[in-house]
Amino acid sequence: MNNLDKDVNHPKASDYEEEKDVTEWTVTAEHARERVDKYITESWEGNISRSQVQLWINDGHVNVNGAPVKANHKLLEGEVVTVVVPETEVTDLVAENIPLEVVYEDSDVIVINKKRGMVVHPAVGHPSGTLVNALMYHCKDLSGINGEIRPGIVHRIDKDTSGLIMAAKNDASHASLSAQLKEHSVTRRYIAIVQGNITHDKGTVDAPIGRDPHDRKLYVVTQKNSKKSVTHFTVIERFGDCTLVELQLETGRTHQIRVHMKFIGHPLAGDPIYGRSKGTTMTGQALHAAVLGFVHPSSGEYMEFSAPLPADMEDLLFTLRSR
Repeated sequence: MNNLDKDVNHPKASDYEEEKDVTEWTVTAEHARERVDKYITESWEGNISRSQVQLWINDGHVNVNGAPVKANHKLLEGEVVTVVVPETEVTDLVAENIPLEVVYEDSDVIVINKKRGMVVHPAVGHPSGTLVNALMYHCKDLSGINGEIRPGIVHRIDKDTSGLIMAAKNDASHASLSAQLKEHSVTRRYIAIVQGNITHDKGTVDAPIGRDPHDRKLYVVTQKNSKKSVTHFTVIERFGDCTLVELQLETGRTHQIRVHMKFIGHPLAGDPIYGRSKGTTMTGQALHAAVLGFVHPSSGEYMEFSAPLPADMEDLLFTLRSR
């Protein structure tokens, strides 16, 4: 299931594949006879109210085995539950004067060094205070393909992951950058501090990822209802009980780095979900999107940007080196 090779030919480019606003689960035996509205509420990644789920059901945004159902529908093992989140018009969003660290900007694209703790785009439970709200204030010409709730946003990183993220400022740039992401021709490298001592200098984790059947808000390595997931790593520095690593994604699944590093016994330091947050002063996992490279949508020139480690990760490294 996993392959830890000492010598790995790392691909030059890797990235997330942008996920559609469709969420799907296959009901397991332990959730049979459960109401569909309760099932979705407890399965949803992030906070969502049962009343919101019931509104989606009433409006026809929820299907079971491809057919609409009522909120009190009792699920059967093997049924497929699908939620298609309705699009929110761009005009519903509010521009907010939130400071941004702009790494690069021109008439086509903007690159931001996102702070840890900032949500990328509005969603249920996070209607404001996001990167999108900040970008709408900073940029008056962000793209909004299909009128989606994330104007200009072509990829994302977790709330508690810091680092580089790009946004398009017109529809042509949006299409170009999205195509590059889909083709995995965007360079994205991460720096992380993980728990434990990784003995291999380089390695690859090749293990499929799917939702955790026991907690559907989380993800695990599993052969059931999963997708191929590949992460490459290189050790930078060892501290005995922790290791500083560079990681590169060959695929881009939700929480991929966090799940894969936990899978090989080296969860990210400070990760409150997949690791142990105790013992660090950080809020969130020690993961930073350090390098971002892409072909400029207009000029055709390859551009690459880097962002230094944030202060909280530097502080943790100082502590590890000073012991």
